[in-house]
Amino acid sequence: MSDATKDESGTGDGTRAVRAGLPEAVKHEPTLPGPVFAAHFHLPGEVTGPYAYGRDDNPTWTLLERAIGELEAPGLDEVETLVFASGMAAISSVLFSQLRSGDTVVLPSDGYQVLPLVREQLEAYGIEVRTAPTGGDAQLEVLDGARLLWIESPSNPGLDVCDIRRLVEAAHTRGALVAVDNTLASPLGQRPLELGADFSVASGTKQLTGHGDVLLGYVAGRDAGAMAAVRRWRKIVGAISGPMEAWLAHRSIATLQLRVDRQNATALAVAEALRTRPEVSGLRHPGLPDDPSHKIASQQMRRFGCVVSFTLPTRARAERFLQALRLVEDATSFGGVRSTAERRGRWGGDAVAEGFIRMSVGAEDPEDLVADVLRALDESAG
Repeated sequence: MSDATKDESGTGDGTRAVRAGLPEAVKHEPTLPGPVFAAHFHLPGEVTGPYAYGRDDNPTWTLLERAIGELEAPGLDEVETLVFASGMAAISSVLFSQLRSGDTVVLPSDGYQVLPLVREQLEAYGIEVRTAPTGGDAQLEVLDGARLLWIESPSNPGLDVCDIRRLVEAAHTRGALVAVDNTLASPLGQRPLELGADFSVASGTKQLTGHGDVLLGYVAGRDAGAMAAVRRWRKIVGAISGPMEAWLAHRSIATLQLRVDRQNATALAVAEALRTRPEVSGLRHPGLPDDPSHKIASQQMRRFGCVVSFTLPTRARAERFLQALRLVEDATSFGGVRSTAERRGRWGGDAVAEGFIRMSVGAEDPEDLVADVLRALDESAG
């Protein structure tokens, strides 16, 4: 992982985050204008200008999209960003705007647990779906003839990592587009567009906004034609973010670097503590020096993420552990300022053991959180 947090202009991640997407200063106007609640706008005469109808565009989205673009691809003016009502709305917009009947798409077999439902819908539309695991760059083996390669790195929930540059080069050589789900890394942890991907897609519900109170998704892309198709899909489906959610997301981005650095450091501390426990198996965090993904993660990630995964011996032991935690909420999702953990197998759809735990590390004091985890392990042993 690179220690550099500044781009070529000398701007650091914290500076960029607190200023991302802000409009030019106007005397007596707020630095970040409030949400614009409008279904329609004054529009006499011919249809010109950026704002006509609330399903197509909104000034609050514009500022947020500019902010996300500055984080995902600083200095790349050709990149366009579009926000959506949720991460799945963003994912669907890329898949269904870029693929046609007869096309082939490669998905990760170990990705987000809603992807099997997406596969069913793609196949219903006559699209061939191939899958392979994230680890070991296994998707390369099923790439020939594909129109689109979908990468999830690190994968959720197993935290495997693939060589994004290698897969992008191979896909482009074969004429395929590449989309990277960047949710777990966040734009401060990884920049897929700089690694060559055509799309960077994420659920802004997670660490980008970080407070567990906003559903949001986004797509950032470098090709104007491909992004025009994504925009058209958003218009057709109407999967748009509300202005209040967009404004809350933009406000939250100001603290992104502070949250990410705290959460990432504490996640590594939790992972290091878990290494000492004999009842813990399958411990994964890309920041651990002996993690199978550490080498390639160090080459393409700027921060390793706030999620730690591990397995306890049985379902009952995992459930007792979760019940014993005091500072960690038993809840799904990840990336929030309050730590959460869950027995991931309760949802179905993930190929994980019954005792598999996905833990999202929040912004609590590291010593307090580590102590709580170790105490809960002790209390759940009986």
